[in-house]
Amino acid sequence: MDMFATFWALIPPIVAIVLALITKEVYSSLFVGILVGGLFYSGFSFEGTLTHIFNNGFVAVLSDAYNVGILIFLVILGAMVCLMNRAGGSAAFGRFAKEKIKSRVGAQLATIALGVLIFIDDYFNCLTVGSVMRPVTDEHKVSRAKLAYLIDATAAPICIIAPISSWAAAVSGFVEGEDGFSLFISAIPYNFYALLTILMMVLLVIMNFDFGPMKKYEVNAINGDIFSDSKSGEEESVYVNPKGKVIDLIIPIAALIICCVIGMIYTGGFFSGTDFVTAFSNCDASVGLALGSICALIVTVIVYLIRKVLTFSDCMECIPAGFKAMVPAILILTFAWTLKAMTDSLGAKEFVAAAMEQSAGSLMYFLPAIIFLVGCFLAFSTGTSWGTFGILIPIVVAVFSGSNHELMIISISACMAGAVCGDHCSPISDTTIMASAGAQCKHVNHVSTQLPYALVAAGVSFVTYIVAGFTQSAWISLPVGIVLMVGTLFVIKKMTAAKADA
Repeated sequence: MDMFATFWALIPPIVAIVLALITKEVYSSLFVGILVGGLFYSGFSFEGTLTHIFNNGFVAVLSDAYNVGILIFLVILGAMVCLMNRAGGSAAFGRFAKEKIKSRVGAQLATIALGVLIFIDDYFNCLTVGSVMRPVTDEHKVSRAKLAYLIDATAAPICIIAPISSWAAAVSGFVEGEDGFSLFISAIPYNFYALLTILMMVLLVIMNFDFGPMKKYEVNAINGDIFSDSKSGEEESVYVNPKGKVIDLIIPIAALIICCVIGMIYTGGFFSGTDFVTAFSNCDASVGLALGSICALIVTVIVYLIRKVLTFSDCMECIPAGFKAMVPAILILTFAWTLKAMTDSLGAKEFVAAAMEQSAGSLMYFLPAIIFLVGCFLAFSTGTSWGTFGILIPIVVAVFSGSNHELMIISISACMAGAVCGDHCSPISDTTIMASAGAQCKHVNHVSTQLPYALVAAGVSFVTYIVAGFTQSAWISLPVGIVLMVGTLFVIKKMTAAKADA
């Protein structure tokens, strides 16, 4: 196949992304990208294209055990969100938060704080923070697009710097011949995109300004239209259960966190004698989250029946209703996974690996910055940060192992930071899709409003990685990045204010 492991392998996702941003139609854009991949793979044969797309695409990704575990987790989370709303827990929390949180700034900071606390897994983070904080941000006239950004910016960036998370486990697994977990810990201060994104998000809220397409949504929200054109259609909280209390939200969320942690360490062999850290490093996040969420669902139903806030038939009605709420996210995920299967079959990984190895020797001190850009591009094109780790981290270890340990740590961080950055920017990223679902915001609108913010953080991170490549010290490079980020935001605020006055 002439197109294998060439730049042509990246054309299908680029086509899908460009079409999605132009047409604002996600499903059709993803399908066209899949179709282009199938045509390239089969040499433009009709039969070959059809069989490749369905056999090696849709059927393969939907029969993959890891993917099925994620889909089960999503469906159960959808059911739990529906249960919490029907029981009145979400509305009760909204009333409680209304008394405690007095401003738009407070509502946004509370969303960030909850996102930081739920660091176990990005999918779990997106949907949980969204369902809990939607009533609060709606009350304080924060747009759904801004809520989606806050959710997305506290999902992957928090998980990628949290030692006890499914992401830490994934990264540790990709580092062969080294102590993956200790390398992950050492890499945290160099994970500039994650750290600077969190800083940027907090500063934007405290400085009380927005820029780019987000500004329009926030202005509309302040004027009473929290949806703008991003309304998802259905409003869940039409019925308010008078028996609902804050505890009806806290118990399910606590059960989810505890059960998911137990489920993840169970899959890592914790109950067979493995220590906690190793069990978390070796866990199967998909199976662990599915097991944890089903246990949490059972606990929630039992608690609601004991408290008599819902009848058994009410609880059972929430399961298909929750599934229905998650159908758009499941569809987009399925298309995104299939598109990734197309790019894999065209040799995208091999193309990027070859390009990386060729540039390694001559640009040693610039390599962290270059790796960051390559990670951004690869994750943006494929919509997967974990896949990007899997491609780049083994290459980095092979290049630096035994020669320059500190530069290896910085470069591994650059892999992770670039993967999260590209993941943030990409409309076909599963985390971005989950953030849209959690905020109940139209997916393309979330992507278009988040993109300028992600690009600012990426630009500052790129410069900081150049500094880190030469200084090889987090004590120098991280403060430089923080000063650059603060300065950049002040400049953007001045420019935005000047443009508004003009």
